[in-house]
Amino acid sequence: MIPQIGDTPKMLSALQIKNAPPKKKPYKLSDGGGPHLLISPKGSKLWRLKYRYLGKEKLLSLDVIQTSVLQKQGRRENPHGK
Repeated sequence: MIPQIGDTPKMLSALQIKNAPPKKKPYKLSDGGGPHLLISPKGSKLWRLKYRYLGKEKLLSLDVIQTSVLQKQGRRENPHGK
């Protein structure tokens, strides 16, 4: 799909990331803006970025998502916990 002018990808929310369940095989969650979140069968979550450099495909691991960080982020998005 070719993005159109004015199309902006919708970012993944902290709630979507927190509630992403582990499955039998690793899978990706993406907002269409570049980086994607890899969810492992054990439930760990890792930000990754696939790109090309000098014609070769590269994969960069950016950060591991920790549950405590998501809980703090969730409180900021929904301060009353509802």
